[in-house]
Amino acid sequence: MFRRISSFISVLALLVAFGVSPAMAKETDAARVRVPVNIAILIQDDLTSQVANEIGVTKDFIRSLPSGSRVMVAYITSGHLQVRQSFTTDLDRAANSLRIPVASDSASAFNPYVEVIEALKKFDSDQGNNVVLLISDGLDVSHGFDSESAGYTVDIDRTIREANRRNVSIYSFYAPSVGLTSHSRLAASYGQSSLNRVSQETSGRAFFQGISGFVTFDSYFNRLRDELNRHYAS
Repeated sequence: MFRRISSFISVLALLVAFGVSPAMAKETDAARVRVPVNIAILIQDDLTSQVANEIGVTKDFIRSLPSGSRVMVAYITSGHLQVRQSFTTDLDRAANSLRIPVASDSASAFNPYVEVIEALKKFDSDQGNNVVLLISDGLDVSHGFDSESAGYTVDIDRTIREANRRNVSIYSFYAPSVGLTSHSRLAASYGQSSLNRVSQETSGRAFFQGISGFVTFDSYFNRLRDELNRHYAS
């Protein structure tokens, strides 16, 4: 008992020496994902230029994942999935594979969900905690813009079935694209409804705040960490 108390006091002394209070250490630990995950980070390439400012916090999130995590980085661009980094346990390598989105109509996918399905096929359904982080406006206009079908297109249905078949939870961050969702509140609402359905029906969660303007990803990543810990570490 004395030895355990002595060890605890030694740890506290080190924390104080480095200017880290026990409360701060506990808060830092709580802010981390506590169990390894296999996560595919998919970024829609025609998102507005403000998303470029969020690459740094996205890199920080990747590097903060626990040892044993596997990360894939890919961009949804011009109707195909551009894999920048296949699944790797080298978190620095995965983080460094991120690039600034093109932020142009030339990179418009018209339908992000076809590429999400392609990414889902790269998971091993029997291996670990499988997660997709989809950073997208969520809008499927491949068959025209019909607000009445928000969240209920053929490819959204296929995405949900494929994710559940492969035991992958889809989490999503909403960000507007340079197309409709940056100009139309109705289109933004449509896209958010689509992301929300895909995430809810695959045991994930969609993160967005309002349908106009842009917010940073900092709070999204904090909430994502909480959700991953609740889902996999509780």
